[in-house]
Amino acid sequence: MRGLIRAVRMMPGLLLVLLGLLSGLVQAAGRLPPEELPVIAIIIDDMGNHMGWGERALNIPGQVTYAFLPHTPHAARLASKAHDLGKEVMLHLPMESHGDNKLGPGALTLHLTEDEFKRTLQDSLNAIPYAVGLNNHMGSLLTQHPGAMAWLMEGVQERGGLFFVDSRTTRDSVGQYIAQEHGIPNASRDVFLDNNRDHDAIRLQFLQLIKRAHKKGYAVGIGHPYPETSKVLRQLLADPEKLGVRLIPASAMIVLQGRNNPWQEPSSPSPRVAKNSKRLLSLTCCEEQE
Repeated sequence: MRGLIRAVRMMPGLLLVLLGLLSGLVQAAGRLPPEELPVIAIIIDDMGNHMGWGERALNIPGQVTYAFLPHTPHAARLASKAHDLGKEVMLHLPMESHGDNKLGPGALTLHLTEDEFKRTLQDSLNAIPYAVGLNNHMGSLLTQHPGAMAWLMEGVQERGGLFFVDSRTTRDSVGQYIAQEHGIPNASRDVFLDNNRDHDAIRLQFLQLIKRAHKKGYAVGIGHPYPETSKVLRQLLADPEKLGVRLIPASAMIVLQGRNNPWQEPSSPSPRVAKNSKRLLSLTCCEEQE
């Protein structure tokens, strides 16, 4: 418990209230052997555009996973460096969103033909060395469309050996359901860490992640290579067991979720997925990420 207090010291009132709520959970977890602690996975998205930010993000301790935007200036170099450091690498795949957000190169949109769609996917995967999985960058529009997500999962099947993490930029995403329907190992995001880049706001979101992990045994957080995020995570992840959790890579989280929460074989046709998924997916705040 003293480690938790030191990790989040100098916090304003709201953070201290949440700390109080977590203290009992952390004390209980402290009596567990390390292998039985709740687990968290943290994915740092949007890697590749900024070399300095990316290098600082790679210095976050522990088994953090890094997701790289395809065809960006520094993605291949940073992905190789992440791999050399023993970090896990993913493709952060741009997908069409509501509004006029700039998607960047390698984006999947509803205007592509099936061949264009799948070729764009393969080109993006080829652009990121050592990628073992992928998640969506933006995608609040495309991830609602069962047909487009089926093309995505077919392309992932053709590639083989990859997993999918639904960033859940919309509550109406059918990504995880369609992945399951196609036999693709999958998981979904629980908490965005840095919608607000203020240090204390990031700490608050991190504590929400810890709370979620203690409640259900695991949780997935997504952040970005902002200097503020890197600084906070370097502090908080110096010894996550003091917070009553273990940090694991995204691939291990996929295995854990698949073992603990086996999905039933889908029985409804794909056009109905959007409706059904609102019931199946966990309720979590979902916001489009730039």
